[in-house]
Amino acid sequence: MTATVNTPTTARSSRRGRPRPRPSTVLAAAIVVVAVVAALVPQLLAGDPTAVQLDNVLSPPSWRHPLGTDLSGRDLYARIVHGTRDSLLIGLGATTIALAIAAILGFTAALAAKPVAAVVNRIIDVLFAFPTILLALLLLSVFGHGRAILIVAIGIGVAPGYARVIRGQVLTVRGAPYVEAAGALGHSRLRIFRQHIVPNALRPMIIVATLGIGQTIVWASGLSFLGVGVAPPAPEWGALLNAGRTLLTHAWWLEVFPGLAIVTVALAVTTLGHRLERRWERL
Repeated sequence: MTATVNTPTTARSSRRGRPRPRPSTVLAAAIVVVAVVAALVPQLLAGDPTAVQLDNVLSPPSWRHPLGTDLSGRDLYARIVHGTRDSLLIGLGATTIALAIAAILGFTAALAAKPVAAVVNRIIDVLFAFPTILLALLLLSVFGHGRAILIVAIGIGVAPGYARVIRGQVLTVRGAPYVEAAGALGHSRLRIFRQHIVPNALRPMIIVATLGIGQTIVWASGLSFLGVGVAPPAPEWGALLNAGRTLLTHAWWLEVFPGLAIVTVALAVTTLGHRLERRWERL
């Protein structure tokens, strides 16, 4: 009887076999961690975003104010940090609402009786024909402005695309051999739906939702920039862009730095989503 001993050479070779994370993935993860910290405990990273300093109105970036100040002398860095909570909350909330609506529409379109499925499919097609921003603008113009309305409007605008993905997944899973085997073993339709169809149809949506969070942050910021999202003086990133657009030629930092925050976080979340997607394909 022989015993297997893990030598240092074997340990080193096993470590070499593990794929190292790409620098872009590490950087994206670090950015997301910083964004989450800024959303949960912004006081750790910045001071009071509402502190007015009339002697530093429209001050350019400096050691005292790294990102400059706005028209009221408020520190732009502090406002961007404290605005992270609103932007991430809108992104996560809109994505959650979109997934909930998409699950209802997608499962109904794939599993309901033909007349009902046909109607739901037409609803999905009609909603999908509207650009997300246009549909959100329409809903905001009808129901008014505000953070909650913005989250719901973007969620409804994004939902049709998710619904089509879920519908396709359900149709694929419904015809899978393991589902047919479960039916042959006498499992009830409810049990098959709960144990086989739902988990396997929704699992890929985790990746899709991760990619969608970055998109919803951009769309929410765009709507706030147009003046129909979160209203000033809230430090939401789109609202910061909207507040500084009339001063672009005099205070460029009011547009550049909030825009960089939006793009950086959206790219970081999207990069992590693509990384999860690649790992999922290897499983």
